[in-house]
Amino acid sequence: MAKYKIISDSGCDISKENEERYNIDLMPFEITFGELSFMERDGELYGKKFLDAIHVSEAMPKTAQITQFRFEEKFEQCAAEGYEDVLVILINGTGSQTFSNAVQAEKNLREQGKLDGTRFHIIDSHTYSLGYGYPLIEAAKKLEAGQSMEMVVAFLEDWFASCELFILGLNLRHMKKSGRIKAAAAFLGELMNLKPVIELTDGESTVLKKCRGEKAGITEMVNLLSSRAIPKTPFLLVKSLSTETEEEFIRQYKKKTGCELAMSEWVGCAVGANIGTEFIGVFIKGQRRR
Repeated sequence: MAKYKIISDSGCDISKENEERYNIDLMPFEITFGELSFMERDGELYGKKFLDAIHVSEAMPKTAQITQFRFEEKFEQCAAEGYEDVLVILINGTGSQTFSNAVQAEKNLREQGKLDGTRFHIIDSHTYSLGYGYPLIEAAKKLEAGQSMEMVVAFLEDWFASCELFILGLNLRHMKKSGRIKAAAAFLGELMNLKPVIELTDGESTVLKKCRGEKAGITEMVNLLSSRAIPKTPFLLVKSLSTETEEEFIRQYKKKTGCELAMSEWVGCAVGANIGTEFIGVFIKGQRRR
């Protein structure tokens, strides 16, 4: 048996193939969507099918935090199975109580003497979706290759201190409902065909610019990200229903920077519930913030 275990939550949006290939234990968020209640990634309502469903629905999906009790069950099981190290990478702690619940679960079990010698490395990603899904897979690869847990944790801390998320909103309906954009601003934006460029870093969202039309929005995104990203570093894209617009952004960004697309997966509920179904969402590695 491996000496380590990797745990994350379903908000990381990694593919099921990567989840299985690297033996990552994903704890699902509970999703409420209209009259439905289910665990994210269970069943058929996932990925593009999920986006198609919320695109035509007036109901807004909601995500419930992973409880302290669920973490206690998981951590106690890890200790009982004899793992030396457990790496836990979780969704942004300012946007969800999930990270705090994991920290408190480990503390309680440690005080009760139920964790034996198992070491837990619980990391707040400070981001969403592939912003921690991508380094999660990279961490798994490094551990599989024999790197020490200390080196892997240092890699993750560096990534999370410099990861930046930018979103070009192409349909403002969900942003208006979630409060990301005020209703009056959203109405004006729709009336004037304005597409907001939003920075979502460390849980704080800021509208950086409002562009007239998709073409201008793509140009602004390419110029902004190319000025913020560390040269020659890979970028990540979370897929929405705006496939052609995403492909055009990728083409222009690669042409301008020479950077490669390292990962692209369908957005999950954690981001999709707030941003909607039509957008360009890109992660880059910028300068360290802490």
